[in-house]
Amino acid sequence: MATSITFHGAAGTVTGSRHLLEIEGKKVLVDCGLFQGPRHIREKNWEPFPVDPHEIDAIILTHAHTDHIGFLPRLVKLGYRGPVYATRGTIGLCRVSLPDSGRLQEEQARFMNKHQLTKHDPALPLYSEADSYDALKLLKPLHYFEFKELPGKAQFRFMPAGHILGSAYAEIYFENGERILMGGDLGRYDRPIIKDPTAVDFSEYLVIESTYGNRVHSNRDAKAELREIVKRGYRDGSVILVPSFAIGRTQELLWYLHELEMEGELPDMPIYVDSPMASKTTLLYQEMDEDHDYDMKVDLSEGNSPFREDMVKIIRDREMSKELNYAKGPFMVIAGSGMCTGGRILHHLKAHIENENTIIVFTGYQAEGTLGRDIQNGDPEVKIFRGVHPVNAQIETLDMLSAHADSVEMLNWLKGFKEAPKKTFIVHGEPDAALALQQKISEQLGWDTVIPAQGDKFDLN
Repeated sequence: MATSITFHGAAGTVTGSRHLLEIEGKKVLVDCGLFQGPRHIREKNWEPFPVDPHEIDAIILTHAHTDHIGFLPRLVKLGYRGPVYATRGTIGLCRVSLPDSGRLQEEQARFMNKHQLTKHDPALPLYSEADSYDALKLLKPLHYFEFKELPGKAQFRFMPAGHILGSAYAEIYFENGERILMGGDLGRYDRPIIKDPTAVDFSEYLVIESTYGNRVHSNRDAKAELREIVKRGYRDGSVILVPSFAIGRTQELLWYLHELEMEGELPDMPIYVDSPMASKTTLLYQEMDEDHDYDMKVDLSEGNSPFREDMVKIIRDREMSKELNYAKGPFMVIAGSGMCTGGRILHHLKAHIENENTIIVFTGYQAEGTLGRDIQNGDPEVKIFRGVHPVNAQIETLDMLSAHADSVEMLNWLKGFKEAPKKTFIVHGEPDAALALQQKISEQLGWDTVIPAQGDKFDLN
């Protein structure tokens, strides 16, 4: 039987990773992500799944970001009951993020219904907290480099990808000895806390992301710029709002704040993490030693954790969060979501974005069509909960904190291959970024590449 791959997400867009391998008549789905961004993209989550969930034999998760795992409870709700393989770090994060995602969706639906902000009657969550717990029952943990058999006489293993805790490439071997490397999201070198991406020198087929395929990260000093922002905010009595991904970015930000405090460079101002998910995630980052790089292991062995609880105040419920909307600065709030597409950051932005002393600090990629991108681009006014608000706040971007490899870093990783793959599939990027990476690969490596469209299917023979 033929072996093939079909791209049901992250094709022509940067979210919704869902790649279906058909191997000897069996179906293996790699990643099960949520579409995020503008309404026309989010609405894809409500469309019928292109494959009957009962016909999928196994799922592999490369890492725990929502655009790679966030549709899993919905798929389980629709009938999927097979195994879901992931690293131990990814499973730990799934146990935190998936119930939180279901809970937030239920909260958002209640909010929209209460304030009559929906065209639907009533607004419904895509899935519930209970659906998320049903999905968690299917998770099967694997160590890095541990081989596992798959349906279709295949086998695979995870290798560290250096993106976030538990992030991995899935190296899948077919019965004929050929393999496909499902890249997930490629991380960066010399970042704090977790291991660098694993070097790979060969694979017959490759699937690689292109989030930053047309960009090069700034080489500016993240800690130095963070120090200046915090000091300015303290001086001016500012509210510093940091829309931050609960997984990865929040922990790296806390790492730098901890270093500033140890150096005597952090002003005495409150720092709030307004996300139960982020606080639980931070504990996982401390516990999962399989992912730690050398410096992190040394710090923990010396009792010098970068995630000291006495340095930050954890906001655990909505009432405490609401109080910050009426409080005066100086203080910092780190809250989700990272692209301002939902979560508690929306309420903080609504309360403070019109104040010229407010400082909004972006710490990662803002997808096209998101509120975060609109604010970052300098739009004079933005819509939050259907209300229009002038943007008087100061905008800062610490793009050097991104967990995604940029175009130079991706090319350097690809240059580690001793032989070109038969075909390289470029996914998980906006069209300009994917095309730019394709051109760079062609010019520098001469590889056969393709940018698949949604629903495209390719034989792997």
